[in-house]
Amino acid sequence: MNLGTILTLIACACFMSIGLAAAAYAFVHRQRRGLLAAVPDSGNQRAHLLVEEFEAHTNGWFWQTDAEGQVTYLSDKVARDLDRPDTPAIGQVLNKLFRMDSASPETERTLAFHLASRTAFSNYSVRPASEATIDRWWSISGRPVSDDKGRFLGFVGSGSDLTERRRIDAEITRLALFDGLTGLANRQRLRLSLEQTLNQPGSLPRQTALFLLDLDRFKSVNDTLGHQTGDALLKKVALRLQHTIGETGLVGRLGGDEFKVIIPFAPEREALADLARRVISDLSQPYSINGSAISIGCSIGVAIAPSDGSDAETLVRNADLALYAAKGEGRGVHRFFRSELLIGAQSRKQLEDDLREALAADQFFVAYQPVVSTRTQRIVGFEALLRWQHPTRGLVSPSDFIPVAEECGLIETIGEWVLRTACMEAAEWPDSIRVAVNVSPIQFANPALSTIVTSALAKSGIKPDRLELEITEGVFVDESAATEQMFKALKGCGVRLALDDFGTGYSSLGYLRKAPFDKIKIDQSFVRGAAIAGNRNAAIIKAIVTLADTLGMETTAEGVETQDEIAPIVELGCSHIQGYVYGKPVCAADVRAHLALAGDIATASGFRNSRSPRTSLLRKARIRSGDVVGDVRIRNISASGAMIEGIDVEEGAGEIDVQIELLEGQMLPARLRWAANGKAGLEFSQTFNLDRLADATPALPARKAG
Repeated sequence: MNLGTILTLIACACFMSIGLAAAAYAFVHRQRRGLLAAVPDSGNQRAHLLVEEFEAHTNGWFWQTDAEGQVTYLSDKVARDLDRPDTPAIGQVLNKLFRMDSASPETERTLAFHLASRTAFSNYSVRPASEATIDRWWSISGRPVSDDKGRFLGFVGSGSDLTERRRIDAEITRLALFDGLTGLANRQRLRLSLEQTLNQPGSLPRQTALFLLDLDRFKSVNDTLGHQTGDALLKKVALRLQHTIGETGLVGRLGGDEFKVIIPFAPEREALADLARRVISDLSQPYSINGSAISIGCSIGVAIAPSDGSDAETLVRNADLALYAAKGEGRGVHRFFRSELLIGAQSRKQLEDDLREALAADQFFVAYQPVVSTRTQRIVGFEALLRWQHPTRGLVSPSDFIPVAEECGLIETIGEWVLRTACMEAAEWPDSIRVAVNVSPIQFANPALSTIVTSALAKSGIKPDRLELEITEGVFVDESAATEQMFKALKGCGVRLALDDFGTGYSSLGYLRKAPFDKIKIDQSFVRGAAIAGNRNAAIIKAIVTLADTLGMETTAEGVETQDEIAPIVELGCSHIQGYVYGKPVCAADVRAHLALAGDIATASGFRNSRSPRTSLLRKARIRSGDVVGDVRIRNISASGAMIEGIDVEEGAGEIDVQIELLEGQMLPARLRWAANGKAGLEFSQTFNLDRLADATPALPARKAG
């Protein structure tokens, strides 16, 4: 039964009760006037019978006072509630038995006023005057009566029991304003409370903080342990959250695993940050439910009024943007709203609008990067990569628009277009060359994917084993029977399957036992630096290759950029290489031209030597050589070395051992490899963690060497 139905029934019941009470009151009043006028006994008996019948079978009752306001008659069912051991209700002054209900704003006068002024009153909400009496509410009405000579005789009146109606009203209020699962304030109450807090009449804007919370990894609890366990977990989260916030603010649940906290009279920003950290820490502690230990996390977005918004809608939007930023930075953290977040959101919205037009306007194209066999040094396939040539933005990076396409629901349409286009263009290549197409987790979850693949193969005419679908580890986050069924369906189409970006996502090896992959693609983060001495990436690659060989799978090393990386990759056992060293992604026409001119021959190009990625930097640093100490400027830096300027070294001096103070008070040994025109190259004696520079104290002011 919905809320509207409940309200309608209550209204009907109230009207019926009022009608019956009014009719009975009129009848009894006539009878009581007859009693006061000494009507015949038969009339008195009839009146008493009718009154008793009405009192026994309805929630109505009657009362009567004398001229002094003392109760001379009171229906038994009410008298029993008001009687006290030492003081019966009959004989008490009316306003000593009942007190006005302060929660009823429609009551303008008191009972004492009407008794004194001898004026009628109607539908006053009252409660027992004694605090120790049972918890009840009544509605009473009364009017003064006089004899035939105009002498005031007292009051007569009626009443009805409001207790059940109040209980129903309270339940309706609870349903309307409180979350049924956790007992916290619900979305409606939170909205009203925030609006009232921000719109205090006649007062200056108060600093109010709004926390938006989203539980991390809650969905996996529901999926693996069931919704009953999920509900039990939400109740425990609510209790912890209330305990941590305490009297500081109002805690509520928006729905699902989303919570909100309103903090009026908010403290300073640092105190709010401390509170957010405590909330994250408390909610991240393990929970014990039905014998299972469950660990989840929490991300928080914080907005503060009036600086981040003076109205509820703006404040909620900005807190949501802050929460989005917190989840985007690894989760388990809090973030305050910044104006850049709104600019970014507006930019994403514009990008989404442009993205919706891009497919129809033929702004997409597919570029192809060669995949080379390490055994034959020949091209065995191309990976199809989506590119977007925007009319005003130019070439838009896939890292910018692919996440937007996934969020706004366009990725399936775009992905299907890429699949069909890649198959049609691969049909013009030699039969020995495959094409690889990326499939997003959203596409993979579509039950129609295998049908779409079959249709693309049929329309293009290429053999199924020439199509390789690259699937990321993200498909295993929600691993289910549907996941396994999709793998079977795709293999039933005859296509090859490759596990893309291995080791960067779900990071579990268990799924490799069941998923029928033909190839593992080793992410470029492991490939880069593998040729540098002392780098652990080579060991990681070797472990992956060994695992793949054991499972009968091929391996492709992605992101190979320099020629000196080829030999180590081959020695480590990778079966294929993909990267700039064999060519950047090019359009379909260039692929056809290359295949027509050079066939499947692959030629390595680009830099011969690897070096650690360098970061441009303008920073002062102290340097020491023997007893000579001075200051230089760092122009760029990597984990293995740096280029400095402001140093005077004689030509032909050769390599010099020095020490450089990258962090205050910490001298790092290095060797000066070359020097020219006031610049020099340093090689660190040990790998330096560049992240340490972020929190480093600024270098000392420059001093002359000497």
